[in-house]
Amino acid sequence: MNDLPSVLIGHQPLTPADVVAVARHGAPVVIAREAEDRVARTRTVIDGLAADPHPHYGVSTGFGALATTFIAPERRLQLQASLIRSHAAGTGDEVEREVVRGLQLLRLQTLASGRTGVRPLVVQTYAAMLNAGVTPVVREYGSLGCSGDLAPLAHIALAAMGEGDARNAEGTLLPASEALEAAGIAPLTLVEKEGLALINGTDGMLGMLVLALHDLEMLLITADVAAAMSVESQLGTDAVFAADLMALRPQPGQQVSAANLRAFLSGSPMVASHKGPDDGRVQDAYSLRCSPQVHGTARDTMSHAATVADRELASVIDNPVITLDGRIESNGNFHGAPVAAVLDFLAISVADVASVSERRTDRALDPARSHGLPPFLADEVGVDSGLMIAQYAAAGIVSELKRLAVPASVDSIPSSAMQEDHVSMGWAAARKLRRAIDGLGRVLAIEILTGARALDLRAPLEAGPATCAVRDLVRTVAAGPGPDRFLSPEMEAVTALVQSGAVARIAKEYVNV
Repeated sequence: MNDLPSVLIGHQPLTPADVVAVARHGAPVVIAREAEDRVARTRTVIDGLAADPHPHYGVSTGFGALATTFIAPERRLQLQASLIRSHAAGTGDEVEREVVRGLQLLRLQTLASGRTGVRPLVVQTYAAMLNAGVTPVVREYGSLGCSGDLAPLAHIALAAMGEGDARNAEGTLLPASEALEAAGIAPLTLVEKEGLALINGTDGMLGMLVLALHDLEMLLITADVAAAMSVESQLGTDAVFAADLMALRPQPGQQVSAANLRAFLSGSPMVASHKGPDDGRVQDAYSLRCSPQVHGTARDTMSHAATVADRELASVIDNPVITLDGRIESNGNFHGAPVAAVLDFLAISVADVASVSERRTDRALDPARSHGLPPFLADEVGVDSGLMIAQYAAAGIVSELKRLAVPASVDSIPSSAMQEDHVSMGWAAARKLRRAIDGLGRVLAIEILTGARALDLRAPLEAGPATCAVRDLVRTVAAGPGPDRFLSPEMEAVTALVQSGAVARIAKEYVNV
């Protein structure tokens, strides 16, 4: 699909960077030779159990509430196909391509572990689909996060069987059979154990967690840049971000955010202009002064979530699994609780970072609190509204983010005739986190758009090197102060700069973050 380096599957656990490379950027995958050998050896265990007259779950029985029903050998191919067809029961809009590719990749990693009992052919087919850009259609709703992301994974397996729909590398919607044929991939006919192995996993929620962590790392740097622009343009002080003050409360994320703010404000003539005994203000408002504490808490939340993600990337999730000594054992590792909890935790931090950003924006627009800026940063007060309604947009998004911060993981609903009587709702937690991250980017963009205009209005005072560079970047897509104009396109353009990472990258060019 492109010239990115290949990602090796089955040699060692995937890294978050591997997941982003394959899911988002289309990097190809290669199956390690030792993984194919491992898979082939384990398959012989399943073949032996399939010939055993005694029932073995997932090999010669039904599934879920039907786990005690013995299935005769001549009916087992139908059993596998029926499992996938019945479980591919998603509904709603298609989920994003990168989410589906993450789902495919993480299931492939588990299949390549040699603990699931599939044939090497299945591993090769999943890898070929990824490399050809064949992306099955997966729907928004259907997963309860236990037994893993059953419905989303079943849509992947259905396409591998040549059924259902898929999109090719160009994004064209096709019957899956046609997409496979065009890519030179033969549809799979599943045999014993393979149906369960393809759908029992937390791959969807984990993939979205990894992508979210990647995006949030960039957005939190952006949040620090936005806060620096607000502190500077509202004539706030950088003294409260001093390293010795931060050391009094050794929270790691707080110290990182404070160091960023010090760096972004370093060398600012605007900050220097009001230092000294003539500055009568005792202290800034919390939204300015406590930015490192709020942003830092989000960083610490991310650190915990990243630890969970790393452990999950090193896990083998299936039920039943084949142990190293050849036993086939049922287990509960498919329950998405560890992933669901941190997805919800991140949504809380996202809402909090957006909330404090919107408060900083609001202060810039209020002449009673902005220390000399015109009302709403308007050009002709009374005739122009300036950025008044941009703040409304930020407030509306923050309100929604608060609703999205309500945990999904506490809302278990029993299923499968009470066999699956407690579920994680991890997929739902991941879906709302993706929406929350989009909202955070938009709120930060509004603060940066506001900060850029406020910096301009402080002329002849000059901004520091880092914030000036961000202001100049904003000016490539949004004009400076002046009479009211159609604002939405400028808000969208600055949002694109934020969400692409351009704002964070340009700031880091000027300071050592």
